[in-house]
Amino acid sequence: MSLHRALGLRDLVLFNLVAVLGLRWLATAAKAGPSAIALWLLAALFFFVPQGLVVTELSSRYPEEGGIYQWTKRALGDRHGYVCGWCYWINNVLYYPSLLMSAAVIFTYAIGKGDSPLASDWTYVLPATLLCLWAATGLNIVGVGTGKWLQNAGGVGGYVPGVVLVALALAFVATGRPSANPITPSTVVPNLGSLSGLNLWASIAFAFAGLELSSTMGGEVRDPRRTLPRAVLVSAPLIAAAYVLGTWALLRMVPVADVNIVSGLLQSISSGANALSPALWWLAPLAAAAYTVGNVGGVGAWLTAPARVAFAIGLDRYFPAAFGRVHPRWKTPYVAILVQASLATVFLLVSVLGKGTTVEKAYLIILDTQLLIYFIPYVYLFVSFLVLRRERAAPDAVRVPGGRAGAWAAGVSGLVVTLLAMVIATIPPDDDASPLAFEAKVIGGALAFVGLGGVVYWRGRRGKA
Repeated sequence: MSLHRALGLRDLVLFNLVAVLGLRWLATAAKAGPSAIALWLLAALFFFVPQGLVVTELSSRYPEEGGIYQWTKRALGDRHGYVCGWCYWINNVLYYPSLLMSAAVIFTYAIGKGDSPLASDWTYVLPATLLCLWAATGLNIVGVGTGKWLQNAGGVGGYVPGVVLVALALAFVATGRPSANPITPSTVVPNLGSLSGLNLWASIAFAFAGLELSSTMGGEVRDPRRTLPRAVLVSAPLIAAAYVLGTWALLRMVPVADVNIVSGLLQSISSGANALSPALWWLAPLAAAAYTVGNVGGVGAWLTAPARVAFAIGLDRYFPAAFGRVHPRWKTPYVAILVQASLATVFLLVSVLGKGTTVEKAYLIILDTQLLIYFIPYVYLFVSFLVLRRERAAPDAVRVPGGRAGAWAAGVSGLVVTLLAMVIATIPPDDDASPLAFEAKVIGGALAFVGLGGVVYWRGRRGKA
């Protein structure tokens, strides 16, 4: 049964915005000072631009449902395709709890309760997160033509706080207010010779990750060979501008020592608006409400697109065949979506109800391993690109500029940054009392999840035999 092609260029541009852009990174970056601006630019040059070029060409060549899973399978065979698809899928199931709880916490600022105990009260957090999760699930099961409106609203909502932040900083400049931090050529130069500098750069680079997500829905895009690449080319500059200008704006208004890692975005909007005029008090609640919509839209995006990877694996019978079912009325892979939402619910219950217990500690170990698992599909992305580049492309395929040299530069640059980030992810923090235990948790946890996927693959192969 075929899927319904309901996604156009506007939908995919907004989908890319909600999938990639996370304004929470602005405070993390700004805490490092003005050098974060250069780190964003370096990350864009060596990871984001190569990622965008690679995804543009692959989605133009092979606009199939399943995206990165299909590309890896085509380049390296079924086994590697499965490992890539499994890691991509299971990582995103682990990702929902943190994103959903962030949405619930930020929403308290929209209703004027940001400084109250409400944000840490599980009787509020748990129902709010579950409501968001299953609302997004229902919309995406009813149909991609319906669910896309959640992602579209999220794309707009997630961008609005960045626009407000930059506008306030420009108003500071126009009114002659001094910068809260000295932003000069000497302060912008980063120190990549230190572990903390490299660690932050790797984290910033992966704030740019996610452009490949929309390509997993190639079977539901109108004219995908043309639309998927165009969406990347339109959305990528908007994302890069939001990160670079947003960090500059935050540093322009808030001293580094005062930046709050958790609520730095809203903190800067609130303090900036109050400094300009008390009449602008409403900007912070507006930004908080828009940010919440952006996070919920992000949940919708990271729920529906990885489900397409599980759907494709189900069609290949490595997952149970039910994963490959399409709803007879709404033409969506509803079983894959329901399984993801159910697993996410379990992790949400563990994370919220396990506060202060050994259950919580186990959950934190899972979060530590998530980062390492996340990098594995990106290794496959860049390797598969270099392999598939040898195949003859359709005449209308979009190619990486610069011929063979340009393609290798993009593929190798993205691959090197990915491998560097994987190495850094295994290095314990400076204040960790037991570095060997940290490494055992991260590496062992990642291997355990990959091993679990291997068991599922083995059972699937037996079923196909």
